[in-house]
Amino acid sequence: MIIDVHTHTPQYRSPVPPERIEIFDKWRPDRPVQAIYSWEDYMAAMAPVDRAIVFPIAWVAGARTGGVTGTELGLDAAEPLDPNEATAELVRAYPEKLIGFMSLHPHDAGAPAALERCVRDLGLRGIKLGANYQNFDPLEDRALAIYARAQELGLPILFHQGTSPVRNAPIRLAHPLIMDQIAIRYPELRIIMAHMGHPWQVDTITVIRKHPHVYADISGLFYRPFSFYESLLKCAEWGSLHKLLFASDYPISTPEENIAALRGVNRIVEGSALPRVPEDQLEALITRDSLKLLGL
Repeated sequence: MIIDVHTHTPQYRSPVPPERIEIFDKWRPDRPVQAIYSWEDYMAAMAPVDRAIVFPIAWVAGARTGGVTGTELGLDAAEPLDPNEATAELVRAYPEKLIGFMSLHPHDAGAPAALERCVRDLGLRGIKLGANYQNFDPLEDRALAIYARAQELGLPILFHQGTSPVRNAPIRLAHPLIMDQIAIRYPELRIIMAHMGHPWQVDTITVIRKHPHVYADISGLFYRPFSFYESLLKCAEWGSLHKLLFASDYPISTPEENIAALRGVNRIVEGSALPRVPEDQLEALITRDSLKLLGL
């Protein structure tokens, strides 16, 4: 079984109108990324995987969509504005394939009630947070309250970790060593540290090695080939490859690209005396039952 633990909710149910297509050239160094996509685009990309976790992000506190209309977001007229509702609607259409996570903003006074509603009414089974994108202190009381309730309910939390090209997203809020402090406070909380906390992959390895319920995903790494190899090798040397989860960060990359990159990661050291990442452990990473590890 192949499980993609990191994908983003499509903005369109139907094909994206040409005038709404947006291309970004700063998300990965080797090619631009189409950031607006449809259900059909998303499901076609997910073809190589058996299950996928999908989520939005609550960018702004106190507004369903950051204060803009559905039309301005490029959403279909019939599609709900609330990003958690949009995610739940997609999951309901493909229940055997998809697992939905919610996103909350700790600064939103309605976040505690939204969390309960997302579980009770929408059937969402985890949480996506990005302190840098959402601009909140991950150790402040309002954020801690979300972690505490997630631990009580058995909801995993996927945190964006590491750098980002978004200029107004403070990088310090997404440093992986913060996860150590959170895991100490909430030892039963299942945590996924996205992108192995790049460029602080070694710091991420120290955290996942230490805490039984903290994992890292491998998305956002392969298109920097040497650091990808180096990160996986260091993880192997620290005995922690079993704590890595397969992920694509779609639409930034696809599952197919990530599977091929994992299977080819050692090519960069062919003809040298440099050590190889164990190939059997790479295959185990690709087929890992992440849902069991996350209590899903």
